[in-house]
Amino acid sequence: MERYIRQTMLPEVGEQGQNKLLKARVLIVGVGGLGSPVSIYLTGAGVGTIGLIDDDNVSESNLQRQILYTENEIGTPKALCAKRRLEKLNSSVTIECYCTRLTEDNAGSIMSDYDIIVDGCDNYQTRYLISDMCEKLGKVYVYGAICAFDGQVSVFDYKKGLSYRMLYPDEQGMLDMPPQPKGVIGVTPGVVGVVEANEVIKYICGFGESLCGKLWSIDLRNMQTNIIDFA
Repeated sequence: MERYIRQTMLPEVGEQGQNKLLKARVLIVGVGGLGSPVSIYLTGAGVGTIGLIDDDNVSESNLQRQILYTENEIGTPKALCAKRRLEKLNSSVTIECYCTRLTEDNAGSIMSDYDIIVDGCDNYQTRYLISDMCEKLGKVYVYGAICAFDGQVSVFDYKKGLSYRMLYPDEQGMLDMPPQPKGVIGVTPGVVGVVEANEVIKYICGFGESLCGKLWSIDLRNMQTNIIDFA
């Protein structure tokens, strides 16, 4: 346990919490701007099995914010690159990668193998799919989203009757919205992804106050943060 001594010395974690982390299985949907910090910190923390699903390849414009990747990996599948990088960070963690898009056809079979599903995607359609499948399978959904300097995080525990649809019930209205601007400062997904990773660790170890039923948001231009209770 020498690797994890700095967190096991915390009473909120301890050896019992670390053992929970080592047994946990977490799936990250999308290993781009959000998925990069989420996967790095969960791997470092010793989450036993981490799944990575992404059908995209590394591009030069990713490197400004997607900290998993290097210039030498441009054109290579992100999930494979991320797996190699994370295994070098912590060889005791099992990294499963899926070089495909999460769809209605594969979501059930992939997500059923994991305890917690983490949102690293960038579109509403995938989020509603994650939400519906988590509800069907009884999984925990850690949600995160970013735009420019803004970000938000929440946790949906379907055993408590909480879902993404409670927060955004009008699916068709969301899907019909004009595409959001793609501009983003590189640190925005870093900040939001770290908060997502923190929520995963808190949930697994069972300490602190979860964002379950709450929406946390931040504006990095002025560091204004808010928490809205929607449960």
